[in-house]
Amino acid sequence: MLDANSFSLEHRLCSSLISNTTNGRDKMNPTTITTTNLPYHFKPTELSTETIPTSKLSQKTILDLINTKCSNSLHYLKQAHALVLRSGHFQDHYVSGTLLKHYANPHLRNFAFAFKVFDHVPRPNVFVWNILLQGCLDNNEPFLVVSFYEKMMAANCRPNKFTFPVVFKACTMVQAEEEGVQVHAHVVKHRLGRDGHAKSSGIQMYASFGHLEAARRMLNDEIDVVCWNAMIDGCFKFGNVEAAKGVFGEMPSRNVGSWNAMISGFARCGMIETARKFFDEMSERDEISWSAITNGYIKGGYFKEALEVFYLMQREGIGPRKFILSSVLAACANVGALDQGRWIHAYVERNLIRVDAVLGTALLDMYAKCGRLDLAWEVFENMRWKETFTWNAMIGGLAMHGRAEDAVELFSKMLKNKLKPDGITFVNILNACAHGGLVDKGLRIFSSMKKLYGVEPEIEHYGCVVDVLGRAGLLTEAEDFLGSMPVRPNAAVFGALLGACRKHGNVELGEIVGKILLKLEPENSGRYALLSNIYAMAGRREDVEKVRKLMKERGVKTNPGISMIDIDGKIHEFKMGEGSHPQMKAIYLMLERIMERLQMEGYSPDTSQVLFDITE
Repeated sequence: MLDANSFSLEHRLCSSLISNTTNGRDKMNPTTITTTNLPYHFKPTELSTETIPTSKLSQKTILDLINTKCSNSLHYLKQAHALVLRSGHFQDHYVSGTLLKHYANPHLRNFAFAFKVFDHVPRPNVFVWNILLQGCLDNNEPFLVVSFYEKMMAANCRPNKFTFPVVFKACTMVQAEEEGVQVHAHVVKHRLGRDGHAKSSGIQMYASFGHLEAARRMLNDEIDVVCWNAMIDGCFKFGNVEAAKGVFGEMPSRNVGSWNAMISGFARCGMIETARKFFDEMSERDEISWSAITNGYIKGGYFKEALEVFYLMQREGIGPRKFILSSVLAACANVGALDQGRWIHAYVERNLIRVDAVLGTALLDMYAKCGRLDLAWEVFENMRWKETFTWNAMIGGLAMHGRAEDAVELFSKMLKNKLKPDGITFVNILNACAHGGLVDKGLRIFSSMKKLYGVEPEIEHYGCVVDVLGRAGLLTEAEDFLGSMPVRPNAAVFGALLGACRKHGNVELGEIVGKILLKLEPENSGRYALLSNIYAMAGRREDVEKVRKLMKERGVKTNPGISMIDIDGKIHEFKMGEGSHPQMKAIYLMLERIMERLQMEGYSPDTSQVLFDITE
């Protein structure tokens, strides 16, 4: 079975938590998890519209209260929990299971308490176990799913058709092949091999492991298109594109989901042109089709193409749903399409679309990256539900705009709101400290990562500290820190130090670091440019020529700079050195006017940080 030593520290801690909670099942009283100061009656202004004695509450009344009032309120959920205990309905597995489901809701961020609730359920049946397993999966804890399933079997609780899809998916996520095979044996043992959901999830699992023969045995003579789609998805997850294409060609029938599986799979494997070809060939498309191709473009860095798909969607009169809007907002953020982003925001408000943490974060991130930090902050302040990634985006937005002190203040506010920072939080706040010159603050935050918050620093965090020190001109300290790192520095870390050397004119150290980088990333033209410019600033023209010659010998090509702007819903793209835009004359005329006005106002360009072209 699962070997805890082969998994992450997080898994071992979770396993310890399971052991601690389940070992105490028979020693605890269910009433110990309620509060003692709750009123005997419902409060008319909160959970009920009329006063009902607790002893008269029916199962239906309790369930209605939990399902209608407690989905998004931990306060109401705890009140309902206390009333359940006082009314004696906690013994009812359907009631206690429903309570458990709501405690496991990721939006309430109280998953740890769900374990305590489960621990007090007397002799939990399969309904309760299934809710716990699904809760673990919803909270991105697939290891716990597998561990709890083992405990479920040890408790002699018979699984049903709703159990196996969850466990198969968890095994897929953690690549638990041995356990997955055992779960399949349980499916056969309990005569659920013909159940469509169990079968499709099992097929997907085997295919994702690369066990195509086992997947095909489960598929057998199956005509259910869902199972065939699962086979395609599993092949793509294993990276077997040819097998996926073969399965698609063999299918006795196809539906929209079959095409969607191919589009998503090709996009996931970096074959975005093939994905678009399949998309264009579809006779009918659903929202998942549009979302799949849009996400494929965005993940591949093709933001302009993603917006073009969105424009096509609008022309065809298809109202985008929330998950598509979030993806398109990411594209708007990356190309600076503020007008399109604002249109999406207005669309959300006009259609009364609920702004959850994902959509709200996408909106504020778009505004921040498009230069409207004021609107980003407005969205952030108005969001009812904020996840850690929401705070991360706002901290990152403040850092991007040079508001280092505000970013640090928001980080402190995040901690006061009892949200646990993650690795991205620390990357963003350390970047803020680097750009704001907050050296002492940055070093204190870095040292607190593991000590106070249990976040193990990764290579990105070490690179941020080098940047914090380097930007402040503390190059000796940055070099010493780099040399003392417990992990091997990568090109990004050396790159931060090289940038600092160029900024502060340290040619000697810059030459050493630059040569290291040319060995680490011989194909990266930007590294050659930085080193060449360090030589140029020091007047060492011979060394500039040597770098240019080395670059030519290695066949390294520079990637031209690209700028994009959104005007009236159309993305205009400009590449450095190209003059093919049809309005180029008007553009240059406007630039000349802007430069004239800047000079009249007393501004002069600072060319000290301009990179010289080394390809001429």
